[in-house]
Amino acid sequence: MTQSRTPQQIPVVVLAGFLGSGKTTLLNHLLHRSGGSRIGAIVNDFGAIEIDAMAVAGALGDSTVSLGNGCLCCAVDASELDVYLERLTRPSAGIDVVVIEASGLAEPQELVRMVLASEHPGIVYGGLVEVVDAAEFDATRTKHPEIDRHLALADLVVVNKLDRAADGERVLGLVRSLVDRAAVVPAAYGRIDPEFLFDCRPGEERVGQLSFDDLHEHDEGEEHAGHLHTAYDSLSFTSGTPMDPRRLMAFLDSRPQGLYRIKGYVDFGAHDTRNRYAVHAVGRFLRFRPEPWPAAGPRLTQLVLIGSGIDAPALDKELEGCRSDAPHADEHAMWGVLRYVRDPDDARDPGEVA
Repeated sequence: MTQSRTPQQIPVVVLAGFLGSGKTTLLNHLLHRSGGSRIGAIVNDFGAIEIDAMAVAGALGDSTVSLGNGCLCCAVDASELDVYLERLTRPSAGIDVVVIEASGLAEPQELVRMVLASEHPGIVYGGLVEVVDAAEFDATRTKHPEIDRHLALADLVVVNKLDRAADGERVLGLVRSLVDRAAVVPAAYGRIDPEFLFDCRPGEERVGQLSFDDLHEHDEGEEHAGHLHTAYDSLSFTSGTPMDPRRLMAFLDSRPQGLYRIKGYVDFGAHDTRNRYAVHAVGRFLRFRPEPWPAAGPRLTQLVLIGSGIDAPALDKELEGCRSDAPHADEHAMWGVLRYVRDPDDARDPGEVA
């Protein structure tokens, strides 16, 4: 199932990691393998990104540049973030996802807080992605002990450069012990499936205006490009029977480590006959949004779950157990859901799960 999304719901992903971890390589990979989706990239380190068009932009003194095929890139500091979020999320820009590449010395928690505190109605928090260098992980922890705190805050951790690590399995196990509900994904050359971060449009792959070095690196590993999906598991769940709010919230509150994304629509039946509820979960972040049912078609619950190392059959069985058998509406049962519905008059965001 491909989740439909209005222009008012563009996910904003924060991409963080210390210097040399591979953030820029991962961003270049996303631009190259975007599946037809248009990416708005906000880059804190303007001169670091290896994209030819960025050098042209710097020479022209313009902080926004087209990367080809609709992707845009902005070079900003934190104080300008809201300005460029506004620019990139205008319907005329045609952007499907915004990726903020933080400086290698930035504090990711501050960027996440800025995104969550934004009153812009056109964005939704898309998660904190922390990139770590597997080959230098021990040295990085010694030099930057705050990395443990960053990992605990992350929604997705990409353990990059595993091909260069002498003891990759040990590093993976150590990273998994330091995260909180985050999916931990192994990678080389920053290659992760874009579906981890955003819904790719169907159609041919589009190649952005990348540098020669980036394209050369991509070609070296082309034999692995078709196997990106092996790093994660997914589950599609559909139910014609309405879901019980209490049971579904119990499921969401206890979702396992590694279950990174949940997206789709929920029918709560007699509990709310007017609306279906779009659900958006990234790591620990959760939000519901009520919206009127489409005029035509059946009323279904349709969910997609994406994670790393998850037990898809067990999760499917748990969701089956969330179907409602109540003959009458119980308005109190919806209170747990409504906690995660954002009040348009309240700038605070309800979506962080403890």
